[in-house]
Amino acid sequence: MRKLTIRTGLGAGIALIASAVAASAQTATPIIGQPVDGATGFQPAGTIVARHIHGLEGMITDIMAAIVVFVSLLLLYVIFRFNKKANPTPAKFTHNSPLEIAWTLIPVVILVIIGAYSLPVLFLEEQVPKADITIKATGNQWYWHYDYMDANAKFGFDSYMLGSPATLTDADQKAGAKAYVMNAAMKAKLAAAGYTPDQFKLAVDNPVVVPVGKTVVVEVTGADVIHSWKVPAFGVMMDAVPGRLAKTWFRADKPGIYFGQCSELCGTYHAYMPIEVRVVSQKDYEAWLGKAKQLFADAATGSAPVQVASK
Repeated sequence: MRKLTIRTGLGAGIALIASAVAASAQTATPIIGQPVDGATGFQPAGTIVARHIHGLEGMITDIMAAIVVFVSLLLLYVIFRFNKKANPTPAKFTHNSPLEIAWTLIPVVILVIIGAYSLPVLFLEEQVPKADITIKATGNQWYWHYDYMDANAKFGFDSYMLGSPATLTDADQKAGAKAYVMNAAMKAKLAAAGYTPDQFKLAVDNPVVVPVGKTVVVEVTGADVIHSWKVPAFGVMMDAVPGRLAKTWFRADKPGIYFGQCSELCGTYHAYMPIEVRVVSQKDYEAWLGKAKQLFADAATGSAPVQVASK
């Protein structure tokens, strides 16, 4: 059943308008950051941090592959060159100083090289730049609440997975929709919101909307248990710990839809706590922002946030 919490006097009509606001951000935006069933590898990098992470992973994988090949060839050489048949009289020496120095120094050099490349990537992730937009993401069982914190845009809203009980209307239930279940009625609900069945368990009723090329700082915390705000295409993952406020950031390279998930086991419906970020042009962002400020501003600092209706 759909849950709707609003301040006294706003009325159910606001919820219907709210669904139109979320839909206004759903233009023909390409889906870039989405997991693919059965595929391997990373999602396309959508930020400079993700590109550096991918490059570092590739370099370390190449180093590991080279070590595996070298050790395997060395083992094969020893097996065939020094077996009992080929070498009936084994040598009895116990030390080889040059070899011992080599197998000590070579790993040290490899680790120094890895460190020289990995530390700048770590600093890039951890050193949060000056924000163009600040958003507070609060993890709840089992949805995200977002507050836009800037002086010219103070509002907040809840973001539920499409198909969770909070997004099912009476009409959805009459049509046969069941919470967390993919059936014909759920496919119709997704299609009405502009999604395909492939986006089930990824799509949300109210996505985060940000402009392309802007630095977005995300302040992450938890309201009940530990959650984790993760968007793989951005190279972002930050635990949401109750009572603590952590910061992460991203600057999206191109417009698109990027999906993520809560990545900390947080209870029964942990698997149904997706994240959706829509990166749009500055013009589209300002249009969305103007409508969102009118509809959601009342929930930014109040004790009763809006749990937005489905589209």
